[in-house]
Amino acid sequence: MVRMPTKHESSFSLGLGLTNDCNLACAHCYRETRRIDRLSLAKVKAACESVPVRSVNLGTGENALHPQFQEILEYLRSRDVKLTITSNGHSTSVLGDDQLRYFASIEFSLDFATEAEQDAFRGPGNWRLIMEQIERCHRLDIPVTITAVMMSINYDKVADVARLAASWGTTFRVNVYQSVKTDAFALSYDQFWTGFKRLFALSRLLVCNEPIVRAVLGLKEPRRGGCGQTTVRVSPQGEVLPCVYWPEEPLRLSDL
Repeated sequence: MVRMPTKHESSFSLGLGLTNDCNLACAHCYRETRRIDRLSLAKVKAACESVPVRSVNLGTGENALHPQFQEILEYLRSRDVKLTITSNGHSTSVLGDDQLRYFASIEFSLDFATEAEQDAFRGPGNWRLIMEQIERCHRLDIPVTITAVMMSINYDKVADVARLAASWGTTFRVNVYQSVKTDAFALSYDQFWTGFKRLFALSRLLVCNEPIVRAVLGLKEPRRGGCGQTTVRVSPQGEVLPCVYWPEEPLRLSDL
């Protein structure tokens, strides 16, 4: 008996990098910084109309710096898909309450558990901005996720961020640092496992997409993978990628 994929399984989670522009200059960021690129509204429409889409995440740079951000947001709203955004706090701060409610959930980037460390790494005032935006999302009943990058400089502190996230009533997601531009923040073997050991001791695992961690925990492999099968990303340059770390020659929107 052949099992046919469900409507959910045959559609994509589409990641859109509207721009690689950002108001911060974080040392660990993988975005292109030699030039500023932007996806036009026309290209956003082309991406959404070329593949079946069930959800859209706005990431890469700080999306509100795109001059057509408001227009693109209204278009995505009209598509009636689940809409999420990853932000350092700036993009959400420029939206009114009504537009902020367009998002099914919002992710804020937080790599340290203290204001001094976060601001030293990300930029002055970033901690307080994120705190303000978390409180605002709570007031509007919008689910929040705190996202941290586990690096050589914070692997022993990520669990503290997870504890804070839980105290705020938010979920927590951790990404392992990938050496896209530099290996300055790359984890050693011991740092990797020390970080996860501390994290698992203080939190409850909901989902795990880290292959080696899944293997050690004895988790079954998902029936379908993510990259290119259920997820696809369009970069600010119009490149179509299975994921942001894809090393090979990308497709273009015109190839879809």
